[in-house]
Amino acid sequence: LTIMRALIISFLFILCSEAQNPYPQNYFKSPLGNDFPIILSGTFAELRSNHFHSGLDIKTNGTEGALVYAAANGYVSRIKISRYGYGKALYITHPNGYTTVYTHLQKFAPKIEEIVKKYQYKNEVFELELFPNPIDLPLSSQEWIAFSGNTGGSSGPHLHFEIRDNQQRPINPMVFGMNVDDNRKPIVTDLFLYEINSKSKTGIVNKQKKLRLQKLSNGNYKSESVEAFGEIGFGVSTYDRQNKAANKNGVYCISTAYNGSKNLEIKFKRFSFGETKHINRLIDYKYYSENKIKIQKLFIEPNNPLSLFSESIDNGIINVQKNTNGVYKIIISDFENNSTEIIVPIKGVSKINKKEDHPMQLKRIQSSAYQTFETELVRVEIPANSFYEDVYLDLQVENDTLFLHKPEHALQKNLKIIFDISRFTEKDRNKLFIGKVSKYGNKLYYRKSTVKNSKIETYTKDLGTFTIGVDTVPPKVKPQNFKKEQWLSYKTHLKLHISDEISGIKNYRATINNQWILMEYDAKNNTISYDFADGISKQTKNYLKVIVTDNVGNNSKFETIFFRKNNVN
Repeated sequence: LTIMRALIISFLFILCSEAQNPYPQNYFKSPLGNDFPIILSGTFAELRSNHFHSGLDIKTNGTEGALVYAAANGYVSRIKISRYGYGKALYITHPNGYTTVYTHLQKFAPKIEEIVKKYQYKNEVFELELFPNPIDLPLSSQEWIAFSGNTGGSSGPHLHFEIRDNQQRPINPMVFGMNVDDNRKPIVTDLFLYEINSKSKTGIVNKQKKLRLQKLSNGNYKSESVEAFGEIGFGVSTYDRQNKAANKNGVYCISTAYNGSKNLEIKFKRFSFGETKHINRLIDYKYYSENKIKIQKLFIEPNNPLSLFSESIDNGIINVQKNTNGVYKIIISDFENNSTEIIVPIKGVSKINKKEDHPMQLKRIQSSAYQTFETELVRVEIPANSFYEDVYLDLQVENDTLFLHKPEHALQKNLKIIFDISRFTEKDRNKLFIGKVSKYGNKLYYRKSTVKNSKIETYTKDLGTFTIGVDTVPPKVKPQNFKKEQWLSYKTHLKLHISDEISGIKNYRATINNQWILMEYDAKNNTISYDFADGISKQTKNYLKVIVTDNVGNNSKFETIFFRKNNVN
């Protein structure tokens, strides 16, 4: 028995190993050079909100301004700056066909910054996307290209680094030899049992049950025994920690076996951006919406197109026969093959007393058909294949509020919501928007809305509660590091705080002495900042004007005078 058990475990370890690595080794160097060891706050393909993480998040000791280097010879093929998402980002194409990506940057190296600033001032824009020619910005391996930062949707200073193939599919940088110091086993937090269909019998309600786990002295786990008949599946919540970091990062591989036979393998090695939204088919979306915990299902449901499943038998589903005993095993591994095992004893029984769940009266939505829900005030358009499967929704309208079920079903496509606003005057209609009501009803989140005559419409990929909001309050503009008529000779930057509490900031425009200036927008801190090194302020007395507009067209104008000597060292 001991030998057989060893063979089974050895077989599972082989499942998570690389039979042959087709990716070039040691071709790409660390994007932080020798200045920082590779310590991760995020791993490749770990589970994020509505997407898989597409690279490595490399720590920079919690500070901005670390030197970022080209990982190999190549040329800058794309430069993008956006308020959100990647913030300031560089894309480098290499002779071997791969592209490396560096994001959340603070500032580009001088020769790149010069091209960017020239475009921004010529077109009077902050956000941009450029595609330089191969001869414009050639780079050598380990050439300095930028300073690390915290721009865009970053939650703290770090460098997000990607490697993509010639189809722009992100690949785990670790398969290229960029390994991380790690001898710690993955941790398991939850294990769930699922009924696959109406014929499955486990005695649980709502086709789902959380199983008790016992952690063993060797770091592995044993589950409570499962009694079942028919088709069942399992789901797991897990994370990994590398050495020198407390972050709960994603794992590299999950493999399963039933009675010693290979059952399923999920390997977080490569995916395409076109499939990343289907993370919501991999996880237990309902459980996540209610508990903010991601349970990865270890079985493949219909309409799950993810390429992360490298192998499967019967889609990872276990068919339990009556009067049988079996063992289901899960092996969870990080890239360094530190592995954690979960043992689940299964007993096949012939009869189980099952508690029946009686749901309230709901509207059935057929996933394959275009459908609508309409009242006198609201219309909801549901395109075919918006949902992964047929669902039952609670749809209600009360005054100006649409109850579009709880956000427990994942959507593949946008639903269209249309409110009738004919009872509002034409003047008032331009200040309206559709907002999503927060979970506890104390906040309204603006959704991009379009007014068309007597209708207002928006699109959503989330279920929930929606209502009509009104915004007649202009944005607030306040200087952050200066006062009216102040001398600013020793300041490097001019900063203002801009905010809008209802619909949010749409755009802004700033000038000094009637000449447009570049003010970089930090959405996390609601600040805009002008760098005096741009050289627009050349006079001693300067007139600053800033106009900020919110998402429904309210605007505020801020004007002031400041003084500055430009020859101060």
